[in-house]
Amino acid sequence: MSCILHIETSTDVCSVAVSEDSQVIFQQEDHSGPNHAERLGTMVDEALSFTDNHAIPFDAVAVSCGPGSYTGLRIGVSMAKGICYGRNLKLIGVPTLELLCVPVLLRELVTNSQEPTANNQEPLLCPMIDARRMEVYAGIYDRALKPVRPVGADVVDAETYKPWLDAHPVYFFGNGAAKCMETINHPNAHLIEGIEPLAKWMQPLAERRLMNNMTEDVAYFVPFYLKDFVAKMPKKLI
Repeated sequence: MSCILHIETSTDVCSVAVSEDSQVIFQQEDHSGPNHAERLGTMVDEALSFTDNHAIPFDAVAVSCGPGSYTGLRIGVSMAKGICYGRNLKLIGVPTLELLCVPVLLRELVTNSQEPTANNQEPLLCPMIDARRMEVYAGIYDRALKPVRPVGADVVDAETYKPWLDAHPVYFFGNGAAKCMETINHPNAHLIEGIEPLAKWMQPLAERRLMNNMTEDVAYFVPFYLKDFVAKMPKKLI
């Protein structure tokens, strides 16, 4: 199968994991942040030492690619690129909002136990990354992680997610979700607390991308915040 180093730095939590043949064999997390610049290098060194001591060759490095903290993403992507260059490895970018959905799905926290809606629609997932005030980065996915609504920067009010809430139970989670629930105020809105983007949850998404050859150009890869910014710049400024 494959051995992948996973790096996640999109929020205040810094985490590193190693997966081999669909199993996580090494993981470290630091929840005391944000202190990624101080902790990430040590955690990566320990992960590399672990695999080297067990003679396990890496196939790729996976890194959370946003949206998220500008500083955190920059540190994580820079580290991932450095390892890929130094060890001649493939680079995999894992969208942070998809990553947030993994523990929700694996723990079966989203069920059909809610009262059916008028159209008997299945639940949807809405992971949220805090962007301060009543702003979040959010996307809406079905339980197969197929996007129902593209990732966007939302200023949340009672109407923001109403078209989906009127037809589906929608589960909100991530570090931007709790502050929005009173404003959303809809009977189909459900909060799942305690969901964080962690490196140990990256394994299924990273392995699927590697298997489908969905890897990144190490030289030109940038996380979500830069792609989004450049896409909106006037052509003459690029």
